Amino acid sequence: MPTVALQSVQSLLLIMQHKMQQLGTGTGFVAQTPKGPALITNWHNVAGRRPDNNAILSPTGLVPDEVVIVHNRMNKLGEWFGVPEKLVGPDGPLWHEHPTLRQKADFVALPLTQLNDVQLYPYSLGVGDPQIRCGPADVVSVIGFPFGLQAGGSFAVWATGFVASEPDVDFNDLPILLIDCRSRPGQSGSAVISYRSGGMVGMDDGSAAAFAGPVARFIGIYSGRINDQSDIGIVWKAAAIRQLTKSLWPAA
Repeated sequence: MPTVALQSVQSLLLIMQHKMQQLGTGTGFVAQTPKGPALITNWHNVAGRRPDNNAILSPTGLVPDEVVIVHNRMNKLGEWFGVPEKLVGPDGPLWHEHPTLRQKADFVALPLTQLNDVQLYPYSLGVGDPQIRCGPADVVSVIGFPFGLQAGGSFAVWATGFVASEPDVDFNDLPILLIDCRSRPGQSGSAVISYRSGGMVGMDDGSAAAFAGPVARFIGIYSGRINDQSDIGIVWKAAAIRQLTKSLWPAA
């Protein structure tokens, strides 16, 4: 097995289904929460609806009732298998939304229940990451599965983009960063990171630090373009995702 970047296996291919009928594909990744490991992905992936007007996304008129997650197999890097997770229970959706923004935030956490023989490679959601400079025009990577495409096996595809807005300023008064990236359907739910191969790397505080090997900083989750005619994409910031995961306390 060749050496691979950890982030290539951290992003997971998702297949949304209704009664085992495939409706579409997307991307997600795992984070640890107080309720255990959870899949982080976009609200519109699991709900099957546009978050702005609630319109159904699939031309079938159906919304997903389960998601098949193409997980890494335990202790066998380079092997994957599909694991279905239910999206809806007797009391409604099984995913959790942001505690204050709710559906307005296009990302959710789905607690994982089917983990037999699954190897998890969770993201830290930025906690403890090196504070690599991430300002306007700096390079970012969107790591996911455009059109469901896999880069050999189920390794994710890395798309390159650039920061397109001031990171410390919220777009439309929401915790959103804009990027300029030629992304496509299927990449919704991708992790967005600043990745540098090593050497001297610019840091947020204006300094430069030397790294002997690759370093990465988690920036947020990609959720699509601002409109179909633009390559400007929406990234929900890491801090907002951490607010969601911290709100998931175990049931009494």
